[in-house]
Amino acid sequence: MASSALATAADTSAFSVRSLYRSLLRQSSQFANYNFRTYARRRTRDAFHEHQREQDSRRIQELVQTGLKELQVMKRQTIVSQFFQIDRLVVEGGKSGKETGSTSEIVRQKDTGWD
Repeated sequence: MASSALATAADTSAFSVRSLYRSLLRQSSQFANYNFRTYARRRTRDAFHEHQREQDSRRIQELVQTGLKELQVMKRQTIVSQFFQIDRLVVEGGKSGKETGSTSEIVRQKDTGWD
């Protein structure tokens, strides 16, 4: 009977750890900035891979609590990152200029700063 209770506790612990891992990865994809998204994913994966062989149940619970705190911080930061979105840099745009004549050709305007 004690072994089945221990197995159930281990299954619950494994489930909560996997659930936390998925939640952290899902939340990391909510960052507006690409660099923050990739950093959060990489940090999450590295932390979980670092502790994947952990056997001590007390240590696992400490790590889960730390992960939950990190998840709350990440949720708060993703909301803040939505407020401060910067327009993306557009390197290649469409044709610009004035349409003239009957053929609707576009006359390019002189780009400043390229002389």
